[in-house]
Amino acid sequence: MSRRTATPFHRRTSTVVTAAVGAVAVLGAGLLFSHAFAPNPAPDAVEPVLPSAGAPFDYQIGRPYAPAAGVRAVSRDRSAKPAPGLYNICYVNAFQAQPDALGWWQETHPDLILRDTSRRLVIDENWGEALLDTSTADKRARLATIVGEWIDGCAEKGFQAVEPDNLDSYQRSHGRLTRAHNADFAKLLARKAHARGLAVGQKNTAELLPDRARIGFDFAVAEECGQYDECGAYAEAYADRVFDIEYTSAGYQRACTRWGKSLSVVQRDLDVTARGSETYTFRSC
Repeated sequence: MSRRTATPFHRRTSTVVTAAVGAVAVLGAGLLFSHAFAPNPAPDAVEPVLPSAGAPFDYQIGRPYAPAAGVRAVSRDRSAKPAPGLYNICYVNAFQAQPDALGWWQETHPDLILRDTSRRLVIDENWGEALLDTSTADKRARLATIVGEWIDGCAEKGFQAVEPDNLDSYQRSHGRLTRAHNADFAKLLARKAHARGLAVGQKNTAELLPDRARIGFDFAVAEECGQYDECGAYAEAYADRVFDIEYTSAGYQRACTRWGKSLSVVQRDLDVTARGSETYTFRSC
């Protein structure tokens, strides 16, 4: 999340099912949650600890709150503290600018915001977020320095993994960004996270599953893979290390029926509010 202090918004990023995922990569078989609860040491110290397949999960990127009994993994915004004793995933909006941070980007790094031929900002209309410009190696390197500092913060707080969001921003760029641009930027972020002992989650974007090993992804955070019939692709690619967040009852039931015994499936309200809110929804299977 980019310099935000207010309650973050949830974002649903669209995904496309690939016809074939390829052979399953063996990602750290046998690693469980041991050593996962201490703050991450300096670079070059430890190997990232992967989440356990099927771990009961809560998605708390809106606002942190005490997890329900039995929850073993949680995703929280990078501005929040990790949940004690759980496997903690650090949410970072890595490919787009938060609306309340846009002024900072324009003042300090104006050329790192994507613009059209008329020099107007290219905006994700669903969430009012300007896209970051990953189109050149120089810009990707400079962006990686900025986002890398956020990843450092995740490690220093004691998170075990990072979830870089809006990997699929190229789909909203009107052709100005490509899948390869974002894959190359994600690779830089994965390298940084691994150096800090953090595992890296692929956020949505099923069409990038064939590139997962080259990029360096270790597991998946897949919104509505039940709703859009994508859970199988992620499950095969990541040996069931998949956190699925559903926002509709139909999608949740579909995911639970087919994948509830093997994947981490949860239903949340669309704004991922905290317990006590009128719209708060949380259940898992």
